[in-house]
Amino acid sequence: MIGKLTGTVEYLRDSYAVVNVGGVGYKVFVTQYAFGKLAGLGSVEIYTHTYVREDTLALYGFLSLEELEMFELLISVSGIGPKAGMGILAIADPKTIRTAILNDDPSVLTRVSGVGKKTAERVILELQNKVADLPAHERSEALADNDAIEALAAMGYSVGEAREALKQVPVSVTDVGERVKAALRSLGKK
Repeated sequence: MIGKLTGTVEYLRDSYAVVNVGGVGYKVFVTQYAFGKLAGLGSVEIYTHTYVREDTLALYGFLSLEELEMFELLISVSGIGPKAGMGILAIADPKTIRTAILNDDPSVLTRVSGVGKKTAERVILELQNKVADLPAHERSEALADNDAIEALAAMGYSVGEAREALKQVPVSVTDVGERVKAALRSLGKK
């Protein structure tokens, strides 16, 4: 079982990166968000999940332990495979996914191709107790960011760009409209 890779990015393709660790190139599937972050890095540290099935052996990589843990929770649900798990993590960060699960909000999950309402409801039902430890202030912050990401995406920005811009906004700014304005200022500086 491979749990983490530390090395250099040899090259990036559609949905994966090849990471050179001690002369061995590992093909690691990553989200579009991670793909964008890896593009400019030479040395990387990627947390991995080794996925093994009868006809498949694949590595799925994440930039944080939190993303890896959420991925593993998601694929533990019947009907959610690695592709759907990666799709969910591509549209929302782990905090937003936790908040959606705790608030019985399947809309975040159903935005992913292949995840219908019934599957989203199964994810919520099976994972609600497992993610219940999120503090209340983080729940409201994640909901505000989810709304802000949707607003920025409607303006033509990618989810990754929106997430990065919102990280620049101070946590003291809680109003969704103000968070969007501050993120737009940050995006305008690039």
